[in-house]
Amino acid sequence: MADSKSSMESLREWVVEHKLRAVGCLWISGIAGSIAYNWARPTMKTSVKLIHARLHAQALTLAALAGAAAVEYFDRRSVAKTDPYPKFLPIDNQPHKS
Repeated sequence: MADSKSSMESLREWVVEHKLRAVGCLWISGIAGSIAYNWARPTMKTSVKLIHARLHAQALTLAALAGAAAVEYFDRRSVAKTDPYPKFLPIDNQPHKS
């Protein structure tokens, strides 16, 4: 059981690996949630509902970007990485023979 990760730890690792995808999903859910919430108000015009949805999603996106920046900052501070290069860059440290 020591090897199993908690759901919060696995969520944190997913956010670290997919920051922009997480922010995009949060933006889409913010727009959808705001439209769903404002749809029940018959006195508001549709244009006002869309403006409110955009503003709510924009605020949620800024909060998500700040959260992603905080996760990145604390992840880089707490984890001493031995390899400074990302996994997807094939860096060969051996000298090339001509």
